[in-house]
Amino acid sequence: MPDLVEPTAGSPLLAAHAHGQDRQPIQPLDDFYAREGRPLLPFSRIEGESIPEPYRTLLVHQRDMTRTLEHFHHGSIHLRVLSSRRESDNYWRESILQLDGSLRPIEYGAIKIYLGAVPEPGRSQILAEHLPLGGILNTNGIQYTSRPSAYFHCDPDSFIRAGFHLGRVSHLYGRQNTLRLIDGSLLAEIIEILPPV
Repeated sequence: MPDLVEPTAGSPLLAAHAHGQDRQPIQPLDDFYAREGRPLLPFSRIEGESIPEPYRTLLVHQRDMTRTLEHFHHGSIHLRVLSSRRESDNYWRESILQLDGSLRPIEYGAIKIYLGAVPEPGRSQILAEHLPLGGILNTNGIQYTSRPSAYFHCDPDSFIRAGFHLGRVSHLYGRQNTLRLIDGSLLAEIIEILPPV
């Protein structure tokens, strides 16, 4: 059974109003939406232990997300980048993780990576925009911690539905996560949302 990491009262992600108003910012997702002029997604915070399977196994843990997804879907994964930008050592990327071969979408990710924390060749591999961050860190032997700070469900908008090739669905599950190097240096802030399994 995966370790449960419950959000705290001070988490950046708090319960959202049903219509997306009076919600706390959730970064880096809101940054992408604001830059593209999209209405912010309404979110509702939930406890990790209330997430149904298999989403609970995929989200409520402190393990490496790349390996978790590859193990569950029995295949390697790569990125389909939707948007990205870099400002000095800060790098933002919005992408769909896809299974190699089938191109099946298995996660939407909005990530801010602090490139200064990543030695070469990992930094160049990140900027090549083909492999997920976890796979790059693992390949290069970079040790890090993964600490989810909040879990949520959301009703996907047309943008998320298009990324997942979905019709009208509701209640996708996701989490807010932070990666740090072993010395505590901030490595990445991530929003991860799963499609229906």
